Amino acid sequence: MDWTGLLTLVASLALPLLVGILGSIITTPSIEKWYKTIRKPSWNPPNWLFGPVWASLYILMGIALWLVLSSVPWNSPQAEVPILLFVVQLFFNFLWSAIFFGLRRIGLAFVEIILLWVSILLNLLEFYAINPLAGLLLTPYLAWVSLASCLNASVWRLNR
Repeated sequence: MDWTGLLTLVASLALPLLVGILGSIITTPSIEKWYKTIRKPSWNPPNWLFGPVWASLYILMGIALWLVLSSVPWNSPQAEVPILLFVVQLFFNFLWSAIFFGLRRIGLAFVEIILLWVSILLNLLEFYAINPLAGLLLTPYLAWVSLASCLNASVWRLNR
């Protein structure tokens, strides 16, 4: 791997990890002060699991982006939609944390997480078309957000 490839890999990993760090800045204070106090379904994962899962997912997102950028030039017409969708899903990812944990608006967060889910699916399909492995690397992310969507809906129902 040359320097350009290495810098692309570092930037590709840094972008989703930075979004994750920003989201955790919003999320962390609300876990003890609010999330711990609301009703959750019996199948709610333990709090300690969320950090390692999200860190792994952000790394997989970064590798997927790097694979796409290694397959087509970032400024080519073929890369425009996949990269835009990547940025959009990252924005929705951050926004969900801001709405759910920052604003504590569970119902609005559920609507938003559906938009996140759709943007991940579209991103996965676009990445897969360029580099199948890149698309497959987004599959655990889609699965986790599917679970998170069900959890968000259940928390909303239990805390109306």
